[in-house]
Amino acid sequence: MATIYEVSKLAGVSLATVSRVMNNNTPVRESTRKKVLAAMEQLGYRPNSLAQSLASNCSNSIGILVSELHGPFYGEMLTGIEAEFRAAGKHVIIAAGHSERSTEQDGIEFLLSRSCDALILHVEAVTDDYLIKLAQSDTPFVLLNRQIPAIAERCISLNNELGGYLATQHLLQLGHRQIAYIAGPMWKTDAKERYEGHQRALAEYQLVANPALFYEGDFRETGGTKGLAVLLATGQHFTALVCANDEMASGALTAAREQGLSVPEHFSVIGFDNVNFAYYTYPKLSTIDYPISAMGQMAARWVLSKVYHNHNEHVQQLFEPILIIRDSVQSLPA
Repeated sequence: MATIYEVSKLAGVSLATVSRVMNNNTPVRESTRKKVLAAMEQLGYRPNSLAQSLASNCSNSIGILVSELHGPFYGEMLTGIEAEFRAAGKHVIIAAGHSERSTEQDGIEFLLSRSCDALILHVEAVTDDYLIKLAQSDTPFVLLNRQIPAIAERCISLNNELGGYLATQHLLQLGHRQIAYIAGPMWKTDAKERYEGHQRALAEYQLVANPALFYEGDFRETGGTKGLAVLLATGQHFTALVCANDEMASGALTAAREQGLSVPEHFSVIGFDNVNFAYYTYPKLSTIDYPISAMGQMAARWVLSKVYHNHNEHVQQLFEPILIIRDSVQSLPA
């Protein structure tokens, strides 16, 4: 196996110059860099990443902990993050927390044990106190979709309350008054905030949410399927259905068709997230756009700026949702 000494000898440069080229942390003339890279290729030299990280105190890897690995939402998030780091010559290590406190903590400890230079965390079950204490450690981290005032500078989030408000306001403006709601798990902050936005929109029309037309789902397609069945079984009339994410909305659309009901003719449906399949459901799903890919990229830029000093641009910490109007909602006759 070739050594760094053999590379320096073949390239005709010092060991320090070879090290600078490999670590890419000090300017080297382009002609010299090409000679070193050519020597490495000719000798089949592969740098020892562990030795590099020990020498430079930098592993060039970032740990990412997300709630789940399934579904288009997390796929878009991870794609946005990975693309930003790949362009900067960094690598990612991914773990899943499954919205369980112990699993999230284990995932964080695992990533820390891998000597990651920084962490990007999409966590829901670990406490604020745990994360505030973690912020005192040597490894920087940024939070996605969570706001903690004590470490606000590390938080990148969506205005979920506004998103919930926009979805219901749109239905109200179209004349709907009997509106059913399928929520996400209400212990999750984003599900709770979206429902609060729904309630705020109703209050502007002097309405209150009907408890019989509320179902707490699971943010998965099955939650929409089961939720619609429960809502229909109540016998309570409703002309519109708000779902707290697109996966549950797609489940509700499928369940409606299976029961011989047409959307939006029998009732309108609106989702939340604007994931890629929302355009391809039947009918095409009206929804609230959640720019999770852009937020993931912003989290990566936070790391590149704070840890690697690659970027100096402003980091946007709060993103605003946007109403996307498609075919699953219609107005009621005046």
